Amino acid sequence: MPSPSHAAPSPGRRSALTPVLLSLAMLVAIISSLGAPLIPTIAEVDGVSVAGAQWSLTVTMLVGAVATPAMGRLGDGPHRRGVILVGLAVVLAGSVLAALPLSFAWLIVGRALQGAGIGLTPLAMATVRDALPAEKARPAIATLSLTSAVGVGLGYPVTGLFATYLGLHSGFWFAAVAAAAVLVACALVLPPSPARPAHRLDTPGALLLGLGLGGLLFALSQAERWGWTSPRLLIVGLAAILLLVWWVLHELRTAHPLVDVRLVKERTVLATDLTAVLSGVGLYVMMSVVTRYVQTPQSAGYGFGASVVVTGLTLVPFSLASLVSGRVVRVLVRRVPLATLLPLGCVISLVGTIVFVFARNSLWEMFVLMGVIGLGVGFTVSVMPALIVSAVPAHETGSATSFNQVVKYIGYSTGSALSAVVVTSAAGSSSVPPNRDYGTAGVLDCAVWILTALVAWLLVRSHRTAGRTVPAARGGQAREAAVVAAEPVQAAETDTAEPATPADQLLPGAARRTARQDVSGRPGADR
Repeated sequence: MPSPSHAAPSPGRRSALTPVLLSLAMLVAIISSLGAPLIPTIAEVDGVSVAGAQWSLTVTMLVGAVATPAMGRLGDGPHRRGVILVGLAVVLAGSVLAALPLSFAWLIVGRALQGAGIGLTPLAMATVRDALPAEKARPAIATLSLTSAVGVGLGYPVTGLFATYLGLHSGFWFAAVAAAAVLVACALVLPPSPARPAHRLDTPGALLLGLGLGGLLFALSQAERWGWTSPRLLIVGLAAILLLVWWVLHELRTAHPLVDVRLVKERTVLATDLTAVLSGVGLYVMMSVVTRYVQTPQSAGYGFGASVVVTGLTLVPFSLASLVSGRVVRVLVRRVPLATLLPLGCVISLVGTIVFVFARNSLWEMFVLMGVIGLGVGFTVSVMPALIVSAVPAHETGSATSFNQVVKYIGYSTGSALSAVVVTSAAGSSSVPPNRDYGTAGVLDCAVWILTALVAWLLVRSHRTAGRTVPAARGGQAREAAVVAAEPVQAAETDTAEPATPADQLLPGAARRTARQDVSGRPGADR
């Protein structure tokens, strides 16, 4: 049955609810697909450097890091319907701004507003969970996750077609039309918000996080232009770090934090969050590097001069492979501890990055390496929510997964900014960097994945890892239950949001307690 605190929608609206929310998830996928493949085109059309154009992706991830927990906080109560509609209106405004033939600065503002859409998918899943009967809610949530993943994979070549044949801004007009249609549909179909107490928004926390992270990324993006030891860079970087420290202290003191950073003291949560931020850096460095490399004209002595359409197609294997690996984890988790699967995913992604370092002479190699990285990332994103579910008490699951989303998008935005710095380090006044810069970027990305794997292995393993405190068969069932519970409430890791919906709510109490014993050796606090 629907949640008793939620007004049940009429039969007509209920039947239309899932398709409308699926269209919302597809809209988020469209927003995401306007990222990495279009960066070289944006640089050319708007007459900016590729490092500057990279901000069209970085700023969306930056806003998403702040918007996801903020919208989740506002939407977990009597304002959910309003938050969704306002969020869609912001996305519509951002799409129109990005589509208009204005200056590059307005494009960045538009992409920033579009970043608010990243927080919509979690609210869509929460709406399904509250408004539909339990037997219909879970498959609907799983379908939402699948739509987000497949939508991004298909969205890359589709937006590439728009950009190639109708111009760069046509892709943003397409997003604007889609946002308007989804906004109208949601206004007609969304049920009333649940009659639960409103949550206070930690506005100071959101501002401190946004300003601190934004300042740090800006300093990083300007490092080559200003000089790594220039006073300007040091002042901006230090100020950003102080703001982030202030944010952490504020979150520890406030009664209603944006995200509960206290949960990081749990070692499994700490390992999962460090893995999330580092893997986010590794993923977005390589994704940005690959899309730029394949579009480099062959006259440079490397690259393939690929169109935006072909560039988008090189990212499709990533989306498909991440979906496949999520299903593979469901099978492996019966026999392999979660704490082993987490670093294993990092090692698989490392293999794909090594392919780029040593074999990037043919276009098919780009398809292969992105597929391999997709397999690895699929492992890590499937395991991380399950580890969190199995490591924290039930009433803290939502807060722990929310913080995991924040650090993940911090990793995405950092990787996006870092990729531009590494690749342009030796380009000088030329718009085409030397091939060795790409090799350097690949080597550095390998180092990131090695560090990620070590963090995932050592921190989780040093804690009481999965399967060590319960019989093997029972432990396998508990681990599988945790993955099954977490899987429907996570979206794919291809530029889309992973919702902060408490996965623990989909897990029976007994399985929840067993899953916690499986990692920590203590009974779950399921009360």
